[in-house]
Amino acid sequence: VQLVESGGGLVQPGGSLRLSCATSGFTFSDVWMYWVRQAPGKGLEWIASINTDGDRPYYANSVDGRFTISRDNVKNMLYLEMRGLKRADTALYQCASEGKDTIVFTTDPISQSDLGSWGQGTQVTVSS
Repeated sequence: VQLVESGGGLVQPGGSLRLSCATSGFTFSDVWMYWVRQAPGKGLEWIASINTDGDRPYYANSVDGRFTISRDNVKNMLYLEMRGLKRADTALYQCASEGKDTIVFTTDPISQSDLGSWGQGTQVTVSS
């Protein structure tokens, strides 16, 4: 199983980025997928989920209206379009597959035990 994120970088407040996650080694179209992030000194935060068909996205309140999760089940790719970036969005962003229980929406902290597989992440830094 491999998940490899890309697309992170340094961006000014208000800017945009598009993250990608290339996956292999599992049946991508059969599992829900997530984006999670970890800011410096903080725990793992769930920010978005998408169902297997890609027609039902769910977002944390902190990113709703600014971020868009999508997937391509032909290319086995997961995406996160981020707009209106804020300094508070600075974090390591990781894509992950669903674990034993599907996360549709949560305001609780999560851990890697809530996930199936995950990538190494891509750093997003929002700074002027």
